Amino acid sequence: MATRWWCWRRGCSWRPASGRPRPGRPGCAGPLGMRAASDTRAQMPYFSLVKTLTSAFPNVHSISQFRQRTPAVCCCSQTQSGEKYTDPFQLGWRDLKGLYEDIRKELCISTKELKDMSEYYFDGKGKAVRPIIVVLMARACNIHYNNSRDVQANQRAIALVAEMIHTASLVHDDVIDDASSRRGKHTVNKIWGEQKAVLAGDLILSAASVALARIGNTAVISILTQVIEDLVRGEFLQLGSKENENERFAHYLEKTFKKTASLIANSCKAVCRRTSTLYSDLQAEEKF
Repeated sequence: MATRWWCWRRGCSWRPASGRPRPGRPGCAGPLGMRAASDTRAQMPYFSLVKTLTSAFPNVHSISQFRQRTPAVCCCSQTQSGEKYTDPFQLGWRDLKGLYEDIRKELCISTKELKDMSEYYFDGKGKAVRPIIVVLMARACNIHYNNSRDVQANQRAIALVAEMIHTASLVHDDVIDDASSRRGKHTVNKIWGEQKAVLAGDLILSAASVALARIGNTAVISILTQVIEDLVRGEFLQLGSKENENERFAHYLEKTFKKTASLIANSCKAVCRRTSTLYSDLQAEEKF
């Protein structure tokens, strides 16, 4: 069975490419046939991408998004069992065991009321979408740099910081929106009042900053502190609006990026930067 190659066409679809004309396509021997050599060179970046993805997921060698099956080629891993990770939470959660316990340890507070307020949302009932995305990105980076699936402590710390920043923003958002419930229970401001809720959110942010500083990488610190600035700017944008329809949509996109997407994007960027630095340092040590 001949190996099937895939190439990208017009940025929106995949199709099998071949130097030979397809049956029932009389015109293919002309322009398509003449492009066969150049098509092969154009396919190489995608071939490298497939090789990287299949090595990261040895038990899955199909791209389910495109409903296609391709045989493993060269050094791509063969399927060893019928196991497939269809749920990203199943794939990444083992790297986040004890996440909320570790967060509560970061919130070492002597005042009981302040401690209860700060730990209120760290009860393990959240979806933890952001930490999951961060550890999956960390694993992908580790596969790329060192063919290792193990998440390092500093990479996991970024996931922890991301969840703390997110939760602090929820506490503050509930105060601004005068919300009375979240995650199926009363909000912090509903139980303890708005003034104390603001202080609880500030405390979570300060604890996240301390955890971030312990990572010890200035690039990572700079990236994640940008997230805090974006959260404030995004909330400020939400308080205003634009009269022109086109300006309103641009305003909405900017607000949504700063309030939501910035944390996810910059957390992934931070873990990539940390991984790059980590393996660069290891390579430098090996030389000496």
